Amino acid sequence: MTSHPVEADSINDIFSSTFLMGNVGAPFVIGLAVGYFAKKMVRTVLFLAGGAIVLLFVAEYYHLIDITDAKLQEAATTATEAAKSSGGFLVNRLTNITSKGVSGAGGFFVGFKLG
Repeated sequence: MTSHPVEADSINDIFSSTFLMGNVGAPFVIGLAVGYFAKKMVRTVLFLAGGAIVLLFVAEYYHLIDITDAKLQEAATTATEAAKSSGGFLVNRLTNITSKGVSGAGGFFVGFKLG
């Protein structure tokens, strides 16, 4: 019994560098960059929102405006829903980069964790 070497087509061979860079490496790096950026933007937005809330509290203290807890909670709920929908949009877009979509979404979550 003799063994015959099987020639691997780089497109169909899942361990070839061409396949891995096109379907795993590049989408992962794209997802990593998007996740890192998203985390930094979330932190920046939270910093600015916290500053705005402190300014509102100061204005309320000096009787310039009147803020109720219900209005503040409603604004926070609206902002949270907007953040959830934008995060879902990014992950859905990244899953469309490759046929499986795992590497782009995985890269996003790794980048988000690193950011």
